[in-house]
Amino acid sequence: MPVALEGLRLLGAVALGALSAVAELMFLLLALPFLGNPNVSAAARRLARLEARRLRLSATTLQAPAEDGGRPVRYLAARIPVGVLGGLVVAVLVFGVWTVVRMVAVWSRGEPFDGMSPTPPLVAYLGVGGCVALFLNLSGVAGVHALERRLARRLLSPDRTQALERRIAELAESRAGIVAAVDSERRRIERDLHDGLQQRLVALSMLVGRSKRGRPELLEQAHQEAQQALAELREVAWRVYPSGLDSLGLGEALAGVAERSSVPVTVACDLRRRPPMPVETAAYFVVCEAVTNAAKHAGATRIAVSVHDQQDALVVRVRDDGAGGADPGGSGLSGLARRVAALDGAFEVKSPPGGPTLITAVLPCG
Repeated sequence: MPVALEGLRLLGAVALGALSAVAELMFLLLALPFLGNPNVSAAARRLARLEARRLRLSATTLQAPAEDGGRPVRYLAARIPVGVLGGLVVAVLVFGVWTVVRMVAVWSRGEPFDGMSPTPPLVAYLGVGGCVALFLNLSGVAGVHALERRLARRLLSPDRTQALERRIAELAESRAGIVAAVDSERRRIERDLHDGLQQRLVALSMLVGRSKRGRPELLEQAHQEAQQALAELREVAWRVYPSGLDSLGLGEALAGVAERSSVPVTVACDLRRRPPMPVETAAYFVVCEAVTNAAKHAGATRIAVSVHDQQDALVVRVRDDGAGGADPGGSGLSGLARRVAALDGAFEVKSPPGGPTLITAVLPCG
């Protein structure tokens, strides 16, 4: 069934490409006297992005330099013959299917079709010939689609030097983001230790000292303070790095996040294989920070966490029913965005006022 669905999607993409080729031909004919106009270049760029989306190619990967407005125009002109070829292939396929349907309908009524009666040798001959023709036609559809993708990459992608320059800029930005995220995490750990655990240990020391001076009833209170200090120390250690992640895996570690949360959290972790450790760690911290923010700041009553494979990437979604209005530029969310960007992933926050809030992270596993 997935193969059949993919085949239908491919056929639809080629048929849509044939229609768009006609529309783009009309656009180029009308825009031919105004090719130097920036508006024409902008319109051609938008059409090229639509074609990239139809072919399921990344629009960012195929983004031509803004100063080279002629590349989208050249691409649209070059793909018109390919689009027309795809239209012809689809038309032949539709005609063949329609002919077979008519033939079967006529023969089922006991009537000859174009003077031919359904004798066994004729049916066998037409059956074999039809299967071969169908195979060749479907191969033509796949070939046209592959040719269109290759043409788009060839004419729209930046050249190698520009791609390397852009990659260097991305790496420099992500490196700076990693340094900032590490510094921010260190400051948060120091704040947790200083404002929480350290103050509790000071109070514990004072209670023990007072109990030694003849007030044994304070020992029970000191014992409770020690338990609280141990719990806070364990919580800080988990925020630094969850030890259960190495031994138990991501699903169990996220279950631990749900158990410690003050808001009910449902976790759906559906992984065909265990992702690489850096990806697993980033996914854990995305969920942990998102759940903490929803519980502390959004007033959420329910949080849903979803983790699943998608081709060669790990997709993490955290949705809460809180008040919304989360600021992606805040320290917590921006730190997560930098952590995800360091792995060449994508991070998105949708949090309209009034909610709900949806945080999505896509982490490549290649």
